Amino acid sequence: MSIKILTLTAVALAMMSGSALTASNTSALDDPATMSPFFTDAGMKSLRSEKDFKTAWSAMKPEQQKAVLKDCGDTTLNKSHAEFCAMAKKMGG
Repeated sequence: MSIKILTLTAVALAMMSGSALTASNTSALDDPATMSPFFTDAGMKSLRSEKDFKTAWSAMKPEQQKAVLKDCGDTTLNKSHAEFCAMAKKMGG
């Protein structure tokens, strides 16, 4: 009986760990809370002016800026966010 409980517990922990790892693997470029200050519309299609972009960029924590720049370096993510990444690289790297 105790082996069954231990096995089920191990499986449950493995499943929870896998979910947590997957959740932490999201892109900063796909996070609406991170990205919305840089766009004028809810659909996040129109970038703000360079001045407003710089203001929003300066308001971000340095670790958030690094995460965005890292994701902008990923060519698969960069394609769908090319205009944003060009401006972010101009601001921070």
